[in-house]
Amino acid sequence: MPEILAVDDQADMRWVLAHLLTAQGFEVLTAEDGAEAVQRVKQEQPHVVILDLKMPCLEGILALAQIKEIDPAVAVIVLTAYGDIPSAVKAMKLGAHDYLTKPFDNADLLYTVKRALERQELRSQMAHLPPQLQTGGGLQEVMGSSLPIQAVFQQIQQVASSNFTVIIEGETGAGKEIVARTIHQHSHRSAGPFIALDCGAIPEALIESELFGYEPGAFTGADRRKEGHFQLAEKGTLFLDEITNLPLPTQSKLLRALQERQIMPLGGTRALPVDLRLMASSNSSLEGEIKAGRFRLDLFHRLNEFTIHIPPLRERQQDVLHLAQRFLAETNLELKKNVRGFSEEAVASLLSYPWPGNVRELRNVVRRATLLSRELIRSEHLSSIASKDAAWRDFSFGEVDLERGLSLKEISYIVTARVEREVIQRVLSHTKGNKSQAARLLKIDYKTLYSKIKEHSIQTKEFLP
Repeated sequence: MPEILAVDDQADMRWVLAHLLTAQGFEVLTAEDGAEAVQRVKQEQPHVVILDLKMPCLEGILALAQIKEIDPAVAVIVLTAYGDIPSAVKAMKLGAHDYLTKPFDNADLLYTVKRALERQELRSQMAHLPPQLQTGGGLQEVMGSSLPIQAVFQQIQQVASSNFTVIIEGETGAGKEIVARTIHQHSHRSAGPFIALDCGAIPEALIESELFGYEPGAFTGADRRKEGHFQLAEKGTLFLDEITNLPLPTQSKLLRALQERQIMPLGGTRALPVDLRLMASSNSSLEGEIKAGRFRLDLFHRLNEFTIHIPPLRERQQDVLHLAQRFLAETNLELKKNVRGFSEEAVASLLSYPWPGNVRELRNVVRRATLLSRELIRSEHLSSIASKDAAWRDFSFGEVDLERGLSLKEISYIVTARVEREVIQRVLSHTKGNKSQAARLLKIDYKTLYSKIKEHSIQTKEFLP
């Protein structure tokens, strides 16, 4: 059971802190001045110290310095008067975890204590990771420390030192490229380049020249030699983001390049050897794309040496608050603000929202809320997700025939397809059939929208004015 040391020269304040924390299941110790607090830390080794800065005998700042010398890992939360913020800033520079101003909100105190304990647990987990995953990436700070994400860390550890081709699956905004970069950074190819290519952002007519390069005269306008991404990634890693956007003829040439470890530039007369590691990502199941006839089975078998699935943010609530706090801290620095955290209602909103845009959406929401708030982010600062959440809950998915004996994955695929079709139709109706405008509103590239329209047999002429 975590031990909390509450340090304050006022007996009633010590009683309030002890009563509040004990009710939450913590073991509470108390001290009435800084000198006693230092002795308590030596003897009891508490997990968290709540330390008043204005005390007789030994002031809080001096006590903080001594406590951090005794136990650098202990989390110290300082309490200060509203008009003495400079002292709190000095305490933060000395290693305090956070500060609260008196009178404090009980919910703020409990939230800050729990965050301090979470950070300690995170550091403990980091200590048990192999040395190559403890430095360089800061992956847990970027993605969180929930059990599903810890499973991703273990998979990264298993595959990083190999030369295996890796498929990374996950929804848009889940962090697929972050995982790919981390694998590269901890591989024996880390000294080489990491080259990423978004397969959905390149027109179909240019994708092969981007991948394999071309020689002068290969086509009209090719007046010089150009290296493709395969050549740029020599001795390093090539990451093909959203590989399902590759046209089937290009998939065939990619398979040949991987099998023979050489490429043929457009207009070239001889094959060029390549030495690189390939990783690919997809925001949908490749097996589902194979069944739909949009992805080659033989290419899938060639790529599928190791697969990592990144769970969506809605399946790892523990990471939501961790990431929200990190984005808040980043935005505070950027905007030179001092927003302290989230109200209880705001936390409830963050945890109840399904986050279809995953970490990317959470970052944007927190940045906007930080801009709008002064001291604390409240539910009214999160109106952008409140309106989306209401629309999400009101949406009718229709009935799924459970009598057919479908698996959860198959049911999920059917329901997702229905949602995609309905959303695309609504947006096309809004844009009066303008697909380019619809793609911008949906924040996807034109090629992806076009393939979705074909997949769902949507007749765009129905939406023309």
